[in-house]
Amino acid sequence: MIDDTFIRLGVFFLVLVVMIGLEIRSPARQLPKSTKLPIVSKSKAQIIRLLGNYGITIISAVVARLLLPVGLVGVAVFSTDHDWGIFNLIPIPSWLTIILSLLLLDLLIYWQHRLFHEIPLLWKLHRVHHADPHVDSSTGLRFHPLEIVASLLIKALAIFMLGIPAVAVILFEVLLNGFAIFNHANIRLPHRIESVARRFIMTQILHRIHHSQRVDENNCNYGFSVIWWDHLFLSYTDKSTKLDSKIELGLAEYPDAKQNTHLLGLLMMPFKRNE
Repeated sequence: MIDDTFIRLGVFFLVLVVMIGLEIRSPARQLPKSTKLPIVSKSKAQIIRLLGNYGITIISAVVARLLLPVGLVGVAVFSTDHDWGIFNLIPIPSWLTIILSLLLLDLLIYWQHRLFHEIPLLWKLHRVHHADPHVDSSTGLRFHPLEIVASLLIKALAIFMLGIPAVAVILFEVLLNGFAIFNHANIRLPHRIESVARRFIMTQILHRIHHSQRVDENNCNYGFSVIWWDHLFLSYTDKSTKLDSKIELGLAEYPDAKQNTHLLGLLMMPFKRNE
């Protein structure tokens, strides 16, 4: 079986370190007042927030590994070894199989993300991600363990049914994780670069619109990597009602730092009513 752990972790930490470095050097936005507790300083509030974001990331990773020890690559290898899945039954070139696999998985993630917004039960899980009042590279990793479980099962089923090869799964997971960190990063690309990049990929400015407190803006720009699914399914928005630096991020119903930044609050959020 292919061991993709070192590949994924290597790229993951490389992208994360680069984005954190850029955020420290040239942050697009400052930490808002809503993340600060009355009794702590701004720096301590940020530490509490980061501990919550990275803490829930670690818990989610452990839960995913316990649920599916072989990982998604293991599902792909099993499917290929037993000639199960559409791509294992259709005689097409390997390179075409990989391209189609990447496209279909990306489309799957687009609709998974969109449905997690539109279905109330799934939104209870996904709002943990959106309740973050400040968006940076750590936000791209902040998902409730139950959402990670649901996403893992959805992707595993798709990989099994389509017969997606292991190499395509590795490529997709690397790209997905990399783009999630990239487009959540608290940076702003130079205008000339951003104006071209947004024609193809989800840039930071476009994704911060998705994290707006306004419902109409929150329900747009669902793509994590490419932008064309949003164009195709009419969910693309190129600008907010406010300047990028003025967008109110997070969820208005979770203004308290104990709710939206503390690890315990994040873990319990899906099981509590909006306050």
